[in-house]
Amino acid sequence: MEQQMSLMELVLNAGLTVQAVMALLLMASVVSWFMISQRLIYFRSVRDEMYGFEDQFWSGIDLSQLYRDGNERAEAGQLLGMESIFRAGFKEFSRLAQQGLDSDAIMDGSQRAMRVAMSREEERLERHLPFLATVGSTSPYIGLFGTVWGIMNSFRGLANSTQATLATVAPGISEALIATAMGLFAAIPAVMAYNRFAAKLDTYTGRYEAFVDEFSSILLRQAHAVASRKKA
Repeated sequence: MEQQMSLMELVLNAGLTVQAVMALLLMASVVSWFMISQRLIYFRSVRDEMYGFEDQFWSGIDLSQLYRDGNERAEAGQLLGMESIFRAGFKEFSRLAQQGLDSDAIMDGSQRAMRVAMSREEERLERHLPFLATVGSTSPYIGLFGTVWGIMNSFRGLANSTQATLATVAPGISEALIATAMGLFAAIPAVMAYNRFAAKLDTYTGRYEAFVDEFSSILLRQAHAVASRKKA
């Protein structure tokens, strides 16, 4: 308890510049932890949705029925990840097929719609990651700035002191070093979270691209079947 009180006293007795640095780092740490928690929840939801949708998609269910099953979620704005890509491609495929276009035009439109949907899902996955990267890369330097500034003021005070002892500058140096510690405290979780989320982003993006290719093959067969029926 005494150690916590003494630490608080060091923070309260620090200079205004060092206190401003500490406040900035504390705010960055709080915001980054909020974003980390939000990203954890979102990535878990995307993962569960992806596995669940893949099970449905490859179960042999009729694609039209699978599309209709997601209508309520689409109207409620609850679509995530792979299902959103599927609905974009299937909707465009159905629309173009009804217009009587050739199979190449139908596939070009469907693939373009899926690519747009996939880009939108990637943007959702990337949300907040630039902020975490910024906190992770800049926080140590901000803390170091506070430390250098605090130590500089301590030695300036030592130059003006009649009795130059270590005890005279020790409190000021301790106050300044807290800024470095806070910079590391903000940076380390942000860097670890960013690396983890970036790896998951690459994994999910790869799964989306594989799904687009596989679904395009299925739609291509259906497009040829529609064209054959029209010729017949």
